[in-house]
Amino acid sequence: MPGVERFIAAPAAEVWRLLVDVAAWPLWGPSVQRARVDGGTELSAGARGEVWTVVGVRLPFAVSRWEDGRRWDWTVAGVAATGHEVVPEPGGCRVRFEVPWWAVGYLPVCATALRRLEKMATGPD
Repeated sequence: MPGVERFIAAPAAEVWRLLVDVAAWPLWGPSVQRARVDGGTELSAGARGEVWTVVGVRLPFAVSRWEDGRRWDWTVAGVAATGHEVVPEPGGCRVRFEVPWWAVGYLPVCATALRRLEKMATGPD
């Protein structure tokens, strides 16, 4: 799948925590206004919920793939959406976002999200 990736000099567990905490999504996700997960605040295998886009459109989501601490993919409004992967490396981790081939135009948004994640995980310069 097409994707973008970035090395982040922070523990993989910290980056993973930000990726699965739906309250943090608007802080790093340029297209997310807010989100909620049914029955909790963090994603897990099979989780469902709703995400609001920056233009206020509310869409249902479901986690379609789950590898705890490593990867989660989702569907939004029943359509395959972004895959999120965290791979530990010496001195930090490599984070990769993937999109379906028909959504390659969304990759610049994903690149922005990765830069924001890096700032959140590593703190101020």
